Parts: sequence; structure tokens; C-alpha cells
Amino acid sequence: MHFKKTAAHLAFLSAFGVIASGAGIARAATPLAYVTSETAGVGVIDLDQMTLSNTISLGDDGPRGLSLTADGKHLLVANKKTDDLVEIDTATGKVERRAKIGKNPEFVRVHRGFAYVTYEPGESGPPPGVPGAAGASGAAGASGGGEQHAQGGKDDDDANSPPAEIAIVDLKTMKVVHSVKSGHETEGVEFSRDGKLLLVTNEGDDTVSVYRVGSGTPVRTVKMPKGSRPRGIRASPDGKQYVVTLENTNKFVVLDGASMKTVKTVDTKLGPYGVGFDPSGKHLLVAASRDKTLQVFDAKTYEHVSDAPVGQRCWHFSFTPDGSKVLLACGRSNAVYVLDASTYQTVKQIPDLPLAWGIVTYPASPGSIESR
Repeated sequence: MHFKKTAAHLAFLSAFGVIASGAGIARAATPLAYVTSETAGVGVIDLDQMTLSNTISLGDDGPRGLSLTADGKHLLVANKKTDDLVEIDTATGKVERRAKIGKNPEFVRVHRGFAYVTYEPGESGPPPGVPGAAGASGAAGASGGGEQHAQGGKDDDDANSPPAEIAIVDLKTMKVVHSVKSGHETEGVEFSRDGKLLLVTNEGDDTVSVYRVGSGTPVRTVKMPKGSRPRGIRASPDGKQYVVTLENTNKFVVLDGASMKTVKTVDTKLGPYGVGFDPSGKHLLVAASRDKTLQVFDAKTYEHVSDAPVGQRCWHFSFTPDGSKVLLACGRSNAVYVLDASTYQTVKQIPDLPLAWGIVTYPASPGSIESR
């Protein structure tokens, strides 16, 4: 793993404010976005200039899910081809540690000193060295085909697949301390606003699983409509509701945060996936990836407000830290689309990000996979 040895490397170090001294490394206040590219590594975007400053090469690892530590010093990236989670020093761009996860790791969220990583053990069982596994929530079986399903490909044989799992990694030791059995094709990951519950969507068996944070003890399994394939999930700003996107039925559902019962179902355009609230809490955004559209809804009533045309396979998005722009990772357009957050019109495309998957910023800002 290395930075590309170009003049852009020096520009990145200058922009990022890396200063070698006896006191260590100092960081400038330049806001940055990190974008996983499944074939190129992790793109680093200077948000002041809205340009791709550098690319952190990860070879042929196949990075997808990503999350930052609260202080922004480390980036955690799930790699499909190497079946692991890597910890990258954001000041140097170097991989510091790796944790073996299991087959097909995809989604990663950092929360209170731990990384929660979805993966599909297949026939190999849980990751080596795991001291124990929490009980299943009642749902079973998964094999990851997010890209395949989103593109309308043939479904995996979920019924014959082992359950997906969530590896819980202690970031102090970079070791897996628990592996929690989930449902078919575990996809989105969210936490309750009080930090006590972990919620995941299982697109293969149309459920949302709820666990205790830390122990992974199952709390309940919430059934979604059959064949709906739930993918994205976000807690409302007040924590009283959860919004879950249903990719195959082109809807999102609003769940009551206490009872987990559906209180509203809203139509969307084709293939809704990434979902998140804007910084003000006034609007809900949904990435309708198959329709190449970012949709905007009222965050209180969930009435449709507007649509913005975007690129192909735009799954995940983030606001900039100042709230002025929306950044969408558009995998089949090999670019990040930059939208004005007041008009939701595209103002720029940042290219050279082949198969862009996910995006987060530092300082942290609201989005479909923000760290918290």
C-alpha cells in the first residue's frame, strides 16, 4: 500500500498540513472526503478545492465500506478481496493494522471505539480467534450480491447459504471480539441515538435485526414486505423513528423507534438505497440508484419535495462539513457528483474514481454512512 508517487502527493501533504517535528504530526483544518473506489483504492478529496488530491492505493484489495474514527486520525476500510478490515493513518496514508474478518466484508461503521463490519462467512464459519458468537435473531442465510441485485442480476440462493454475520472489532487491539449472526445478506448498519442498540438491514430475507450494542445480544427481528430487499437505514435526528429503504419495491418505510412498527410507507423512484437526513433535520434524502436520481422529502411529513438527476449507481452520499454541498459516490459513473445543498443541482463532477462505493468526510457530517 502506498500513495501514488506524484506531485499530487506533495500537494496533498501540503494541503493536509502534515508537519514533521519533535512534537509529532500537526493537522490543518482542511476538510476532506474519503471515497472508496473498488479498483483504485481510497480517493482523498480536498473539499475547499473540490478536487481529488490523492489516491491511497490498496492494490487489488477491493475496498467498499469505510468509516472514520471520531478524531479523524484513522480510516477503517472493509476489503472484499482480502476479507479484512484495514486501519489507515490519515496523516500518512499508510496501512497500520489489519483484522481478518471473513468472506465478503462490505459495510463498516465505527462506534464508541469499535468497528462493526458485515460479512458472509460462507462455508468457512466465523473468523478465526473469535472467543464466542451471540445467538441468531431467528433469520438465517446470506450471500452478498448487492451489486448484482442492484443491477437486476440473478438472486443468490439465499436459502442454502449460511447466515451473514457482523464482526465487532475492538479498535484498541484491532481484534474481532464478537461475531454476531444476522440475516440473509446483511447490508445497512445504524445505531440508536442513545447508543444502546445496533440495527441492521437484511436484504436477502427482508428483515431488520436489532441487537444490544457491544454484546450483540439479539433484541428483535422486524419483518419487511416479502421481496422488498431492505438496504439503507437511518435514525431520525430526534431518534424517534427509523427510515428503511426497500430497493425492490421502490419505497421506504418509517418505523416507530420504540415499537419498531411501520407508521408510514412512501413511494420512491427505482432502486432506493442510501438514505440520510440533512444537517438541519428538515429534509430526508434518498438515493434512487436505478433511476439515477437523488430524491428529497420533508423530514417531518415525508412528503416528496424534489428530485435531482445524478449519475449511475449512486449508492452513498454525504454532506460537506459546512452543509453547503452534497457529495454522491456514483459507481458506474466512476465519479463523485457534487450538488448544491440548497438547490440540489449538480455543480461539478469529480472524476477518476472507478466503481466509487462509499463516502465519508472529516470533520464528520451527515450522510448515508456517517460515523457516530
